[in-house]
Amino acid sequence: MKKGNKKRYEEFLIFAEEDLKSARVLLKEGIFNQVCFHSQQVVEKSLKSFIKSKKRISPKTHSLLELLNICSQYDKKFNSLLNICKFLDKFYIPTRYPDAIVGSLDEELPNKKDAEKALNGAEIVYNFVKKILSS
Repeated sequence: MKKGNKKRYEEFLIFAEEDLKSARVLLKEGIFNQVCFHSQQVVEKSLKSFIKSKKRISPKTHSLLELLNICSQYDKKFNSLLNICKFLDKFYIPTRYPDAIVGSLDEELPNKKDAEKALNGAEIVYNFVKKILSS
């Protein structure tokens, strides 16, 4: 594998790890909508890291389901992450903008339970991808 390609996919995983650390701090601070956003970002960057490791250009999308579909074409084990991606997919826009699409979230903003579930899912996906890339 070319060093340049490896570096690119590794950089995505480093950024994912930084988002994961941020989400943990934000959970302690009680900023739940940002925990959900950073958790979504962990998964997005982790999946894009895997896609880049396959020497493929990752699409310019924030859709975790779309990214997961691409990853699953290379490794069917990614299908086990479907429910996590469905849950986190809904947090990209509404947690970023106060005037996001009405009804895009079940409640006004994510609560502590949502944040804990989001962070847990992000950790699962991050560790899953990291393990695949290290083997």
